[in-house]
Amino acid sequence: MHYELIPHMHLTFNFLDIIVKGLIVGILCSAPMGPVGVLCVQRTLNKGRWYGFVTGLGATLSDLIYALITGFGMSFVMDFIDNPQYKFFLQIFGSVLLFCFGLYCFYSDPRKKVHTSKKKQKGTLLHNFVTAFIVTFSNPLIVFLFMATFAQFAFIVPEHPLEMSLGYVSIIGGALLWWYGLTWLVDKVREFFSMDAIVIMNRIIGTIVMVFSFAIFIGTTFNLFSLT
Repeated sequence: MHYELIPHMHLTFNFLDIIVKGLIVGILCSAPMGPVGVLCVQRTLNKGRWYGFVTGLGATLSDLIYALITGFGMSFVMDFIDNPQYKFFLQIFGSVLLFCFGLYCFYSDPRKKVHTSKKKQKGTLLHNFVTAFIVTFSNPLIVFLFMATFAQFAFIVPEHPLEMSLGYVSIIGGALLWWYGLTWLVDKVREFFSMDAIVIMNRIIGTIVMVFSFAIFIGTTFNLFSLT
C-alpha cells in the first residue's frame, strides 16, 4: 500500500506546485499599475468598487489570451529546454527580464496615463468590462512578462494538458485575487486616496519584483554547480 501511495502523492505535489506557480504568475502580471491599473483605480473611485472590479475582469481575460499564446509558443521549444543547461540559461534570462520589468515599473509614472472624460455616465458593467479588455489587449508587450515568468518558474508542462489547464485557471485566480484586493483597498481608503498613491504603489511593486527576481537569479546561479 505504501508504494501505491507514492504516485498519488507525487501527482498531488505536481498539482499544488502548478497551482502556486499559476497564482504567482497571475499576481505578478496584474500588479504593475499600467493603463488598466490606473483605469481600475479611477473607476473604483468615481463609479464604485464593482465597476473597478469588472475592469480587472476585462484585463484578466486579455491576460489569459496572451498567457495561452505564450504557453503554446513556448511548448514548441520545451524539448530544447529539457537540457538542464539550456533550462538554466532560460531561467537566467527570465530573471533578468523580470528584473528589468521591475525597474521599469519603479521609475514609471502612471499619472501620465490618467484618462479624463467629461462623460458623467457610469455605463454598464459590460461596457466597463469590454473597454478594459480592449485597453489591455492593445498592449501585446505583456507577452514578454509572461515569457519571463513562465521561463523562471518552468511553468510549461508539455503533454500534460490537465496540469496546464489547472495552471491557466490558477493564473486567472491570481489575477482575480489582485483585482479584488486592489478595489477593496481603494474603496476602503477612498477619502485619503490620491493619484500620488498610485506612484507609491508602483514603486513598491517594482521593488518587490526586482528583489524577487534577484533572489531567484542568485538561487538559479548556484544551481549551476549541481549541473556539472
